[in-house]
Amino acid sequence: MSQQSSNGLDTVIGGAATASVDTQQAISEATRLESEGDRAGAIGALRAAAPHDDSAAFRLAYLLDLVGEEDESIQMYEDLIARQNRPSINVLLNLAILHEDRGEIAAAERCLRQILDTNPNHERARLFMHDVRSSKDMYYDEEQARDMAKRSALMDTPVTDFELSVRARNCLKKMQIRTLGDLLKVSESELLSYKNFGETSLVEINQMLASKGLRLGQSLQSHHSRMREEIYEELKSKASEAVLNKPITQLDFSVRARKALQLLGVQTIADLATRTEAELMGVKNFGATSLDEVNEVLTAYNLQLRNLD
Repeated sequence: MSQQSSNGLDTVIGGAATASVDTQQAISEATRLESEGDRAGAIGALRAAAPHDDSAAFRLAYLLDLVGEEDESIQMYEDLIARQNRPSINVLLNLAILHEDRGEIAAAERCLRQILDTNPNHERARLFMHDVRSSKDMYYDEEQARDMAKRSALMDTPVTDFELSVRARNCLKKMQIRTLGDLLKVSESELLSYKNFGETSLVEINQMLASKGLRLGQSLQSHHSRMREEIYEELKSKASEAVLNKPITQLDFSVRARKALQLLGVQTIADLATRTEAELMGVKNFGATSLDEVNEVLTAYNLQLRNLD
């Protein structure tokens, strides 16, 4: 950031208290010490004058920033704003710069907004507002990148790192499910269809995932959901809305086939036409006979199951 704080040589506008003789002497002493390179001495002298004179308070805040006392500098600027009827532009600008340097983007933006609300053509405030908003976009991009990195690391966590029974662990290993990310790509029906994988193991895994705000098939469902939306648009050219929205409960399916489709969340003909043969065959107790039923129904409506290619 190329912005620089105002050094206090400008007039600090807004309700400065009438300085007493002692205050003026303190200011003069601070000016002398600063000219000699004694910033610490100047700060000490200005502390006595700052409560009574806005220009002294402004200079003190500026010098505190220069020596690295950012917290006290910010507090001094905020005190100045609170006691001025109309906060000085220099005070607001310097405070905005401090906030922006500390990554406090929203606070910096508020200071600049105070200037631009009353002086919308203030060139320096407008330029700095542009920089601050650019920083905000960059800040959010960095936050998003960090979140994605954390999620990626979580998805790469081996399932062996989680507390699961030996049976559940062995089944996942045989299914080549090695990481948490792999686990989110399978559905409950796929797990239950695997030999020796029962309801107890399923409960274990669901509880483990729920503790992390995740669920089985989460990644797969998101992918398929987007794909089904695209396919649904294509289906409109093959069948009417009335046909596509027809509930499967109104179709001539056997009890076994109907239950399997309900497990997959298939509610309409359109839902069914967006599924693949592999998805259906992955459901427990869904066999070749049920698959034939589905194909016959879809063919009657000039539709078919989705191909993988």
